[in-house]
Amino acid sequence: MDFSTEFIIQIAIYLVSMGSFAGVVLTRLKYLEKKQDKHNNLIERMIVVEQSVNKAHERLDSFRQTAEKWREKHDELERRD
Repeated sequence: MDFSTEFIIQIAIYLVSMGSFAGVVLTRLKYLEKKQDKHNNLIERMIVVEQSVNKAHERLDSFRQTAEKWREKHDELERRD
């Protein structure tokens, strides 16, 4: 089989074009992977923040209950006087 010069040039151009396209796709995939990693990191940090906030609210509720008990005892002692 004899291939003409034009055919070989055309095949070479197609191969270069496909390689270029593959490079663009791979570059875009790497960019999207980095972006997804940043997003996942943010999600993990937000989970930690939510847990911390929940603990802080639990402590505040505990302080409020303690303060309410002290206030009730104080009011009771003032009524006795």
